[in-house]
Amino acid sequence: MKFMYFFLPSIPATLEERRALRPIANRTDRWQRMIEEVVEIAQLAEEVGFDAVCFPEHHLHSEGLEMGSLPVLTQHVIHNTKRIKVGPIGYVLPGWNPLRLALEIAWLDQLTKGRTFVGFARGYQPRWLNQMAQKIHVTATASDKSETDRINREAFEEVFRFLKLAWGDEPFRFKGKYYEYPTPQEGIQWPPHKWTREYGFPGEVDEQGRIQKINVVPKPYQKPHPPLFQAFSISEETVRWCAREGITPTILISQPPLLRKLVEAYQEEAKKAGRQLKLGESVGVLRAVYLADNHAKAEKLAEEGVIGTAFREFFYHFGFFEAWREAEDDVKYGKKMLPAEEATIGRMERADFAYLGTVDDVRRRMDALV
Repeated sequence: MKFMYFFLPSIPATLEERRALRPIANRTDRWQRMIEEVVEIAQLAEEVGFDAVCFPEHHLHSEGLEMGSLPVLTQHVIHNTKRIKVGPIGYVLPGWNPLRLALEIAWLDQLTKGRTFVGFARGYQPRWLNQMAQKIHVTATASDKSETDRINREAFEEVFRFLKLAWGDEPFRFKGKYYEYPTPQEGIQWPPHKWTREYGFPGEVDEQGRIQKINVVPKPYQKPHPPLFQAFSISEETVRWCAREGITPTILISQPPLLRKLVEAYQEEAKKAGRQLKLGESVGVLRAVYLADNHAKAEKLAEEGVIGTAFREFFYHFGFFEAWREAEDDVKYGKKMLPAEEATIGRMERADFAYLGTVDDVRRRMDALV
């Protein structure tokens, strides 16, 4: 088992300070505190033996809750650590121009000599994703099998297909629903075509001096590309897609019987794709861990931390707690969304998502997970 520390980079402040200093995310002094704390925690994670640290991608959070990650933050943490791998889980693909993202990832991998990895996400927050994907008319998804959900997945998979081509060794043409390379497809008149024909990749230009294929450089330092992750999987469809594509899913659903079903589906689908994996191999899970001298103190930390305050105040509204439904919920609430008062630490413990207590308590929970 390997361990990755998942950051939720947030402007350090109490709820009272956020209210009094709104919008706290405009304050440079608080940004600097956050950046210093991220580096400090990453250095500690490296010192105690974590394999990696990672970040989500989110933007426009004036409340200062989750400030996301772009390649610059990843590079900053790598620069201030020695060996630990650092990367996003993950880039929200529908919000990225695929060519620009391929370049950013490869440059980062080259600059850091392979100390990074690549995570992907579909994007569930319309406040910022709708802005970034506006030119291709793609919006955030609720993973509800709706038309909006279908279009989001379609754009996600198109960007992913482009990345795989861009990291390959051959020049290529690409024609998708949202992007095409080269554009226009009939070719781009290229004045120094003799230079490219002599020194560039064969096939990039035609006899009329037009660009007909593109060759994205640099290529990643790691071959054929950095390790790939998917955030945060809840559906069997996504888990099976990850298995076919050689991607490590980080699964949010945590109840042991449901988790095992998804892990078995991953193993089964990977076998069909020619990958022989042990049960659980190449699968990630997300867990919230709070350590203290006893359970009561750990629970207090959790209540004051991300899974208490932030989940109840913010993430609840995106339906995260639906991943931790219990059998009696369907009887009590039908198929309706769980009420806010059910967003409790106790529920997350019962669902095997939150590990609270002493070191021995948490290790017993991890042993049970294995």
